[in-house]
Amino acid sequence: MQTYYITDPGKVRDHNEDNVIILNNENNEYILAVADGMGGHKAGEVASAIVINHLTEEFYRLDTIGTKENAIEWLRNIVTEMNNKIFDYTKENPDSKGMGTTFVCAIITNDYLLYGNIGDSSGYVIKNKKMHKVTKDHTLVNLLVSTGELTEEEAKYHPRKNVLMRALGANNPIDIDIFDVDININGILLCSDGLTNMLTQDQIEKVLNTEPTPKEALEKLIKKANARGGNDNISVAYLKKESGDD
Repeated sequence: MQTYYITDPGKVRDHNEDNVIILNNENNEYILAVADGMGGHKAGEVASAIVINHLTEEFYRLDTIGTKENAIEWLRNIVTEMNNKIFDYTKENPDSKGMGTTFVCAIITNDYLLYGNIGDSSGYVIKNKKMHKVTKDHTLVNLLVSTGELTEEEAKYHPRKNVLMRALGANNPIDIDIFDVDININGILLCSDGLTNMLTQDQIEKVLNTEPTPKEALEKLIKKANARGGNDNISVAYLKKESGDD
């Protein structure tokens, strides 16, 4: 496996509220995660850091993440813990009230691949040089598309397209959508909407297919997103399978 992750403040924001990580252990188990924070008084980065730090601590407590069923239970439990930690922080720090974060993750082992998400950060698989979106955005416009009130094209330019229906720190209790995905893939890409709002899926695919390493690919994606305006923080995590990994 080749992996790389990167986060960039973009060209408009004066600070970065995103956090991103890729973790792996001796059992060849990987977890990738992106958290896109939100909230006033620079509290968004606090929420996303709480999430990524807790995920890291809990992953490294384990010798192995275990079976698929174990992994699903573990993920649901730590999401509840993350959410509680954010709510506890806002109680102790009233000026951070309203802070929260999206969360998207992927767990890949030798036996299974799971994705989880809350909010509108995205998870993709790469197979045969094509990207396929796995996660479903928890946004107002996505809800309106699902009920037939908006078309996909109308949703792209809707003035309220960034209104979230679900986020860590905003809903209590919280639930994470979990997707069981075929393990026969060539790669995993997770990103905040700072990337997908600036570049089309075809543009992202082209970079992944032409750059030789994950590091070069992600650095080029950041450069392209910033060249198109860089309206938001941009975070990406990428795992690329090598030919001997199957």
